Amino acid sequence: MPTTSLTFRNATEADVPALVALVESAYRGDASRAGWTTEADLLDGQRTDPDGVAEVVRNESGRLLVAERDGELIACCQLEHRGDHAYFGMFAVRPDLQGAGLGKVIMAEAERTALTAWGTPEMRMTVIRQREELIAWYERRGYRRTGRFSPFPYGDERFGIPQRADLEFELLVKPLG
Repeated sequence: MPTTSLTFRNATEADVPALVALVESAYRGDASRAGWTTEADLLDGQRTDPDGVAEVVRNESGRLLVAERDGELIACCQLEHRGDHAYFGMFAVRPDLQGAGLGKVIMAEAERTALTAWGTPEMRMTVIRQREELIAWYERRGYRRTGRFSPFPYGDERFGIPQRADLEFELLVKPLG
């Protein structure tokens, strides 16, 4: 898959419906099984909703970076400036385009954007610790596991309906620049 024709921009509120659909398709339900980032075996229900995505778009301390090809939204990621680091989240690539190197390009652009926009020395993210294949992918991109865990928000269906009782997030970090 060629990645040279990608364009990047900050999301706007007009993008919210398409972004919700993209994130949901990458992580939940049968559509997500076309890619490798699915959480469908761990979580049911929604991954996000229009209010949650709009909140990220409006956040003055960050941005929701959109990747497009030929005017079509194909990927996104959240970047948030948190003082001494940037936070990376809501990373989604259209399932039928996963596995062809697009994620690497988007992650590199996210890191470049965080470094040039805010000069932060480190990128951080949290990943469900049971997602070993995904964590290994991030490790190949220079992120390291910290062994620092935080609880999954059980009982808050805005983040999904857990299919097991042991979910938790692990903090991953990477020095920038």
